[in-house]
Amino acid sequence: MLQFVDVGLRRGARLLFDHAGFQIHPGQKVGVTGANGTGKSSLFALLRDEVHADSGEVRIPADWRIAHVAQELASSERTAIEFAVDGDTGLRDLQQQLLSAEQGRQGERLAELHAALEQIGGYTAHSRAGRLLHGLGFSNTDLQRPVSAFSGGWRMRLNLAQALMCRSDLLLLDEPTNHLDLDAVIWLEAWLRNYPGTLLLISHDREFLDSVVGQILHIEHQLVRLYTGNYSAFERLRSERLAGQQAEYRKQQREIAHVQSYIDRFRAKASKARQAQSRLKALQRMQEIVPAHVDSPFHFALREPARLPQQLLRLEHASAGYGGKPVITNLRLSLSPGDRIGLLGPNGAGKSTLIKLLAGMLEPLDGQYETARDLNTGYFAQHQVDQLHPEHSPLEHLQQIDPGARDQDLRDYLGGFGFGGDRAATPVAPFSGGEKSRLALALLVYRRPNLLLLDEPTNHLDLEMRQALAQALQDFTGAMVLVSHDRHLLRVCCDELLLVHDGRVEPFPLALDEYPQWLTARSREEDGGQAADGPQSAAARKQQKRDQAEQRKRLQPLRNRISSAEQALEKAQVARAHLENQLADTQLYTDSAKGRLKALLLEKAELDSRCERLEQDWLEASEALEAVQTADGAGERA
Repeated sequence: MLQFVDVGLRRGARLLFDHAGFQIHPGQKVGVTGANGTGKSSLFALLRDEVHADSGEVRIPADWRIAHVAQELASSERTAIEFAVDGDTGLRDLQQQLLSAEQGRQGERLAELHAALEQIGGYTAHSRAGRLLHGLGFSNTDLQRPVSAFSGGWRMRLNLAQALMCRSDLLLLDEPTNHLDLDAVIWLEAWLRNYPGTLLLISHDREFLDSVVGQILHIEHQLVRLYTGNYSAFERLRSERLAGQQAEYRKQQREIAHVQSYIDRFRAKASKARQAQSRLKALQRMQEIVPAHVDSPFHFALREPARLPQQLLRLEHASAGYGGKPVITNLRLSLSPGDRIGLLGPNGAGKSTLIKLLAGMLEPLDGQYETARDLNTGYFAQHQVDQLHPEHSPLEHLQQIDPGARDQDLRDYLGGFGFGGDRAATPVAPFSGGEKSRLALALLVYRRPNLLLLDEPTNHLDLEMRQALAQALQDFTGAMVLVSHDRHLLRVCCDELLLVHDGRVEPFPLALDEYPQWLTARSREEDGGQAADGPQSAAARKQQKRDQAEQRKRLQPLRNRISSAEQALEKAQVARAHLENQLADTQLYTDSAKGRLKALLLEKAELDSRCERLEQDWLEASEALEAVQTADGAGERA
């Protein structure tokens, strides 16, 4: 087993942790958590024998093979698949011995080596490597491309494939999802759940941790504690401890009241009713999450947009692509304040292309593209980080946006993003990837956009910042389109899911939890299509279209019922608002107006009752629609 016995570790003069004592048994999967800078990566360096403990002892079985993801970007002319196979160092060593034995014509030695190769699955190594690369998003043609032909993010995926290829006893993964899309994250989850060795995983993706690990190793206040259970269980245990402290408990209640006020404010508005229902579900989860994050250094809100046009953007029969070749065709989409859209779809289907089209970075190949005159777009993608000026501080970046603002106001604003004190005046060049992402978000938010386009905004952000971002996005009054591999962010911030695939953009008919099953079914369909002949494949596609049409037909009455309830509720609320204005007239409360006051109060009571019935009808129809979609998904899995 892996053991820490009274271990202390320093980096320079700074103590990271002290008196750490825990043991991890073979086959256990452990999530390593803690704020940035607490020593998570240093703990990994300790296990890799790159640094040494200042006190105590780290015990690792001598025969354990340790695998980790190289952080440097490889630049090689080796093909992607050969680079991945290189991760199995034992296999490569056997192959070298085989080559030497063949050259020396050592018949008996050759037989022994071939038997050893068979025992370690050497003859299926390229097949295993191919499956790894496909799971991480590489296409068949990519497998034979040289490593040097890939961008930085894809080379990091190659480094990950190489680590997974190793037949390791201990696997150390430090933020493996940072360069992955949602499809690859889902695949990696399944792979890690089946990994037979011991896993230590640093991740800021709560759903990824929940799916994979069974213990949490948390570093906080220079202490290391091992908790049993996944990340949600850890949060609950930590919440109970923090909630026992009265000051933290009051903070928690204020956070919950903040979300509850949003629900109360918007459930009375038909156009926001769906969002209010989404927040009701988020509140149940938040009551568990918030106490574990009461001491977060990040507290900010998205600034209210200066203007909110009724319609921000409209696309009609639009196509988008590159070099005249469309990636997305016949796109119809309109965005209005309050729209919260999450984009799903296989790797390479066109999610980022759609985001760039909405941001105005791509001209439509055809169709109509109309924007409001007061449209103010906030677009976040990873290249925004590259546009920071290394020699300028966070404060100087903000001053360039708003030269007339008071320094103290700008410092207060930056403090909510974790740039307090001297950090606000420090040049950004030495900042970590997470700090640069936080600053890029802060600059984007400061411009008060009414349309937010977020393409993987959580890369390099820690759990505390992700939670703060999720809460801020819940209160945003403009429109938002989000691409993210963080399902918690998608779940609590998006009210509508659009699927980008096969050149189309259409509503995703299932729940977010069913997206992995949809991917699996799609993969099986593609595999079956490749094996089948043309007529069979065409018949399968026709049957799928018929099934989809039948599903839409069955769901339409429920959707009509929801729409009808929303429209009726909106009319009733308009009438109620008119009555409330009349009831605000002080002249009504004189003796001469008692009869009219009584009539208005009776009318308002009837309207209140009607609004309540309509809200209940909307809620029942929404739940029925969700139940049918869930049942359909379960039927497909069966």
